[in-house]
Amino acid sequence: MEKLDSGLISIFKSAESAPEIMQSMKDISSLAGVLSDLGAQNFFQTPAEILRFLRLIQLLNEEALGLDDPIENTETIYYRYRNRYDDLEPPSKKRVEQIINVLVKNNWISKQTRRIKMRDVGKRMMDALIRLANDSLAYYMNDDIGRALFQARRDADISEAYDDNGISGGNKIASMIRNVQDAIMLLRERELELLADRNALPQLEIIHKLMKDLEVKLEERYRQFQTVEDSLVLTDLMQSGTAVLAEGTNLSLGMINKYVKFTNMQKTPLTSTIQPEKVRAFISNMFDPPLDSDIPNAHQLLSFMEQNQYEDEAIDGLWIPVKFAAPLSPFAIDEAIEYLETYEPAVEPIVDEESEPEYATEEMSEEELESLMGESNWLLTKNMIDTTAIEAFFEKQEEAPLEQVIIEATTDQWSDAINALTAISALVSNKKVTITADEQNREHRVFDKKWEWMKDGDGSDIIKRRSDCKRDEKSE
Repeated sequence: MEKLDSGLISIFKSAESAPEIMQSMKDISSLAGVLSDLGAQNFFQTPAEILRFLRLIQLLNEEALGLDDPIENTETIYYRYRNRYDDLEPPSKKRVEQIINVLVKNNWISKQTRRIKMRDVGKRMMDALIRLANDSLAYYMNDDIGRALFQARRDADISEAYDDNGISGGNKIASMIRNVQDAIMLLRERELELLADRNALPQLEIIHKLMKDLEVKLEERYRQFQTVEDSLVLTDLMQSGTAVLAEGTNLSLGMINKYVKFTNMQKTPLTSTIQPEKVRAFISNMFDPPLDSDIPNAHQLLSFMEQNQYEDEAIDGLWIPVKFAAPLSPFAIDEAIEYLETYEPAVEPIVDEESEPEYATEEMSEEELESLMGESNWLLTKNMIDTTAIEAFFEKQEEAPLEQVIIEATTDQWSDAINALTAISALVSNKKVTITADEQNREHRVFDKKWEWMKDGDGSDIIKRRSDCKRDEKSE
């Protein structure tokens, strides 16, 4: 929990100009570059082509993990693919070489003299693609209700793997609760279908087991976040999640009880004794049965009559219990039925106002573009190298010897001198100051410092602020 107390690592909470953000966005750009290049060369026209691409990167990934022999060249990958996979139309040598060239172009792999070696960015992006494909396969192996519950369970696993280790996995708790809500909605829609299906008991048991597992996992998530300072923000979310899972668990349990009850009722002999009070209580409970009850409602009970288990039990039409107020004439009944069949609610027409998009063209000269790129590079440099002290020094005077700049801008310590030289180098490379030799051999002030120059005279070089830099600052 120490990692959680310090806040989750997230790109949405980091500074936009941080070097780490820039590098992570470059990784995403490399992934987009690979997919774009392969799409332009028609590698993703069919699912079979995509599967062949994933198989090729899996071969590279296994070699990088040390699970297979080193790969010398593209021919090694080609023959290894033919030996590994039973593909009636394996990719040709030319196609394999094209894929490898795309991966080299985007810095996923590097071609060496006698080996093709995986780079770190390539390994992480390949792992992400393979995990995505495997998750999709496991998702589509379930039915509609099972898919929503599978995704909810996957959200819990991702939250446990990422959030518990201080890295944001996204709003997985909210996603988990939403997927369970979707599963409950689908379960309600298919309740009659599942109860009428004579082979639905195993599926109902699986759904109930998943609901119980998700309830346990949500409780674990809740305990993990109880010690976080911002746990009050999650209180409403966790309470709604607990209520949703309790509803889903009771609903699935109630469907199992009803299913078993209906099955037993078909095998139970009928007696000739009827107790009116029990019949009256049964009918009353049918209108609002509890979620975990085995008492069917009216729709569920009538739906079983359409299975035609008894002769002439199933008829065309819909079973609806109706109570009419008497007396009603046949004309009034026909008029009411016609009204219900032809009724159309009066609504105001929806008027879509389409606005024409306006496009603006902005042009700039080559000099302006070069100046803009230079300013961007300078901002990136300032994020990595602290030049504040040196810039503050040159705001007070135009020029000074190198040794004077180092001592007066920082301290006489050796570590500060190294940092000052790095900052001066950055200012020189970004054309903020110039450094020239002292040709006039002027006498300079001698400073008491705890380090020495390797060569006499190195500290006498003159550092001068550029005049155009000064004009830019005044204009700003």
